[in-house]
Amino acid sequence: MNKIMQDPISTPPASAYFIEERHDPNETHTLAVLVDNEPGVLARVIGLFSGRGYNIESLTVSETEHAKHLSRITIVTNGTRAVLEQIRNQLDRLVPVHRVTDLTIVARSRGQEKPLERELALIKVRGTGEHRIEALRLATAFKADVVDATTEHFVFQLTGPSSEIEQFIGILQPVGLVEVCRTGVAAMNRGPDPM
Repeated sequence: MNKIMQDPISTPPASAYFIEERHDPNETHTLAVLVDNEPGVLARVIGLFSGRGYNIESLTVSETEHAKHLSRITIVTNGTRAVLEQIRNQLDRLVPVHRVTDLTIVARSRGQEKPLERELALIKVRGTGEHRIEALRLATAFKADVVDATTEHFVFQLTGPSSEIEQFIGILQPVGLVEVCRTGVAAMNRGPDPM
């Protein structure tokens, strides 16, 4: 007879599958995807994300090589390292995809924190009197251009890192922010090498 008796209440049930609970931190990465410029390609790429519950923080796409009919999709997404690796691998297997580059990993391998990222925003502000003067002063400080104006409103254009655009929008909130339109992130690694 077994001398050590186990309490069946305190012993966890046995399982054929050992599932380790992990708490890996989420990271934000910028992916550049070179694809054929043809109908349905963007839908397939987005379908990969939505079908697996992955989030897209920013998405931009445009034809970049006219002679070869290739488009570049820039996606900012987040997840654990394992999830990001899975995203890259699944994108790489799609038929119209020529190349997937994780710009964040490339930048880090070169000793840089992030790839070169820029975003364009159009920001509409309504105001008269002091609010109007304050909006213009803030636009000058952020080097935003006035692209439309009346006596009651301004539309500012600002190009820069997403964090700078977020800061500008936050500061304009109490001044009379009406509407914001953003392009999403366009990104490229520094240095002479291509994607």
